[in-house]
Order: sequence, then structure tokens, then C-alpha cells
Amino acid sequence: MSDTPLNAQSDKPGNSVNGWERELLEKLAMETLKEQRLRRRWGIFFKFVLVALVLVGFYQFSDYGAPEMENLGHHTALVDIDGAIDVDGPGSAQTVIPALNRAFADVGSAGIILRINSPGGSPVQAGMINDEIGRLRKEYPQKKLYVVVDEICASGGYYIAVAADKIYVNKASVVGSIGVLMDGFGFTGLMDKLGVERRLMTAGENKGFMDPFSPQTERQKAYSQTMLDEIHHQFIDAVRKGRGDRLKETPEMFSGLFWIGTKAVAMGLADDFGTVDTVARDVIKAENIVDYTQKEGLPERVLKKFGAAVGTGAASTIWKGNLPGLR
Repeated sequence: MSDTPLNAQSDKPGNSVNGWERELLEKLAMETLKEQRLRRRWGIFFKFVLVALVLVGFYQFSDYGAPEMENLGHHTALVDIDGAIDVDGPGSAQTVIPALNRAFADVGSAGIILRINSPGGSPVQAGMINDEIGRLRKEYPQKKLYVVVDEICASGGYYIAVAADKIYVNKASVVGSIGVLMDGFGFTGLMDKLGVERRLMTAGENKGFMDPFSPQTERQKAYSQTMLDEIHHQFIDAVRKGRGDRLKETPEMFSGLFWIGTKAVAMGLADDFGTVDTVARDVIKAENIVDYTQKEGLPERVLKKFGAAVGTGAASTIWKGNLPGLR
């Protein structure tokens, strides 16, 4: 056997690995490298496009998409409350109050319209919004806030409305329901029929208060009624303070009943008939309407879509059945 290395034969004439084959291999290697670089560049490009789309989405659907306060000109500021007055909904204090603050603070806003379409909800959230409207009206005395009622402005929705300078309704709008309720269910009779025993252990004799699977004592009923009466008086005081001499009180006014717009105006629960457009044009004298309503952001939409809010929503639903509500 020859001791000559195999690669030493590459320069000999007739060898299978000739110069043209070496050149071909080099070209193939270069083309492979070019293809890899191209794939990397396209990958970077598509990642950049994806990031850009996400950023645009955040801008469009989050608060960053709110109107700028400098270049809006003379206009009517609009804030919407559409739905229940709740701790985490469109009628929550944390949603409505920032929008009202932006609307009042804008130098171009000639007046503010708060459009309400709500059956009511939390007395706490409604009270917080009512208080903030009062504060803003004192801070910006030259700017008026008008409530325009859509389909319904009842209970907690009306609690908010009475803080406005004036309330405008449609002739068929539903207005009022000045009352408080605490609802729930009791299953003790059904459990007795089924032979089910409730095993509830508490530290504190009233810790199981309002438990639907335990009987309610007369003392607990009396306590609940006292609490409801106190909240009801807070509501009545807010209505009297907000409506003043315009209110034509009747024995039924604070009973929880509600009325259509025509009757509400006659009773002094509302001032006149109007829409967002007519109030902006004829009352505020600024037909250009700018919406300051704080929209739900893209992150919240995505989280809800994939069920991130299911746990808190379920817990909230359970508690809402027992807590006092203006609805």
C-alpha cells in the first residue's frame, strides 16, 4: 500500500476531484450562505412588521388613542356611560372619572355632555362619580355639565345624573327608580327536602350572614333593612341636593318607581327634552362633538378573550347577588 496521502492526489492529472469540481462546491457553499442570510433578513423583517402591528393595535384600542388636548378647537366634550354602574365595567368610577377630568380640563371644551344609558348598579361607584362631578363643577365654574338620557337612566344611573347642571331626556326614556335593593336566594327548604345538611363553620356569630344555604334570623333581616334605609337616605339627599327647587316631590317619588321622560320632566326629575346633538348645538353652542369616553384597551380585550378575567368575573357575580345595589 502506498504511503502517499489521499489529498496529495488532488493535483495529479486525471484525479476525480478536478479544479472545476472544487469551483462548483465553492459556488454551492456560497449560494447556501446567501440563502441563509436572506432567510434571516426576511425573518427580521417579518418580526419588525409584527411588532409594528402590535404597537399600532395598542395605540388604536388603548387610552393612548385618546384625543390630544391641544388641537381640538371649540367643541362639546362627550362622555358615555353605557351599561351597569359597576366596579369594572364601562360605568365604573375608574373609567368615567378620568374621562370627565380630561373633558373639563381641555381648554377647547365649551361644555360637557354625559350621556347615560344605565339601569343602575353599585351605590359606591355611583356616589364616587357624583362626588367627582360636584368637585369638577366647582373647579371649572365656567363649564356646564349636562346629562342626556338615552333609553334608561335609573337608580345608580340617576344618582349620577342629579349631579349635572341639567338633565335632558327623550319623551319615552325611563327615569327614576330612586331606591335600593339587596337580592339573593335561600335554599334551606329545598335542602331539608333533599336531606342535605349545611356544614358551615364560622368565627363570629354573623360571619355567615346572607349565606344562601343557612336560615336568616330576624335580627339579620332587621340589620339588612337598616343598612338599606341608610343608603336610600344617601340617595334621596343626593337627589334633593342636585335637583333643588325643581323637584316636585310626591309620596311615590322615592319609592323605587320609575317614569317615562314626559312624566319625569313634569315631576322635576328632568329639565327638558333633547339629544346629544341638540344640546351641543342649541345649549352649549358648539356643534363639534369630541368623544372623551375611556375605551377598553387592547390588553383587556385580549385577556378577556382568553379567559383571564373568568375567575374575577365569577367571584364578582357571586358577591353582587348579596351586596346592596341601586338597580
